[in-house]
Amino acid sequence: MAEDIRGLLRQRAKDMGIKLGERQAEAFQRYMELLLEWNEKVNLTAITEPKEIVEKHFLDSLSLLPACSIKQGAKVIDVGTGAGFPGIPLKIMRPDIHLTLLDSLNKRLIFLEEVCKALGLSSTRIHKRAEEAGLDKKLRESFDMATARAVAPLPVLCEYCLPLVKMKGFFIAMKGPGAGEELAAAGNALHILGGDEVRLAPVTEFDAGERNLIVVQKKSFTPKGYPRHGGTITKHPL
Repeated sequence: MAEDIRGLLRQRAKDMGIKLGERQAEAFQRYMELLLEWNEKVNLTAITEPKEIVEKHFLDSLSLLPACSIKQGAKVIDVGTGAGFPGIPLKIMRPDIHLTLLDSLNKRLIFLEEVCKALGLSSTRIHKRAEEAGLDKKLRESFDMATARAVAPLPVLCEYCLPLVKMKGFFIAMKGPGAGEELAAAGNALHILGGDEVRLAPVTEFDAGERNLIVVQKKSFTPKGYPRHGGTITKHPL
């Protein structure tokens, strides 16, 4: 039987200015139980201590809510979602959003299908690499918000995510220490790909080390030819 994290999660969320109801706390409890159960057969996370899951997965994901205003019914894509962070926590708190979970490993998406079924959450799960998704006419420039957590350095991440964001939509990169340096290094990528308005939002009231959100608003269309092939993106970042 997994440790009960509901009280801790509700108190810590309150510290961050987020009100978490009983049903939402119950959903997070079940999510953690499924994560630990599936982690024994599919490599989903190296973090397995319940209190660390609360801090480093759940609260980290929820830090997006006070930092940016997600409009009602927004189309949100979680790029390289892995075990569902931050997408699933956002959907628990904001069931009105239309959530797409994108990952290159199908085993993770099977796990996420099970989570969504158990928690009664709707989502679209797509088995593709990020650069393939950015070239897909059905997905390209169709999301109000794209987010990614611990996927790649920011210049690379920009090319994975910004092609998916519609005009005036947002790309939010979740980063730890060194976010300012990454942002400086990504200036060229942001300019080329259409992300011209940027702010760095430090996450406060957080016990798991320095966390930052890089919030980018898209102000011009991403040119044809981007994203490039995956190997080129990582070997020759913009």
